[in-house]
Amino acid sequence: MTLPAAPMPLVEGQDAPPPAGPPPRLLDLGLRLAGAIVVVVAGVLTGVLELLLSTVRVGGQLIGVSALLAVGANIALSWFAHEVVGRRWAVALPAVPWFVLMAVAAVRTSEGDLLLAGDNWVGLAMIVAGAMTFAVMGFRQILAPPPTLGG
Repeated sequence: MTLPAAPMPLVEGQDAPPPAGPPPRLLDLGLRLAGAIVVVVAGVLTGVLELLLSTVRVGGQLIGVSALLAVGANIALSWFAHEVVGRRWAVALPAVPWFVLMAVAAVRTSEGDLLLAGDNWVGLAMIVAGAMTFAVMGFRQILAPPPTLGG
């Protein structure tokens, strides 16, 4: 029977590497900035996808897949924004481009084109559901207790 041995360095006089600490401030800031850019781009991409899916029909009837996608994607984007940026206001990063995209889609162009018509119940439900999702997620961040230091 062998007894468990204490870990020993491979080379005499060599100490174990220092414990991992928090990343350097510049690296942390760069990762937060990169995450913020990803969140903004994702907000635009999900908005475009939701607009494209707002006219999907099955058997000649509109289906509400776009509104469901708006709720799910906006929850995920809001959570991800808060996690990568680490600030409560980060929910605005995906919300602002999403709202701008929806506003632009609802305005008729000079040629008469319109991405989001007022008679499309799915499009209207998508805007309401998406806006309410961002509002609830933002409100939850405002009401969340402040993070505790050290655990």
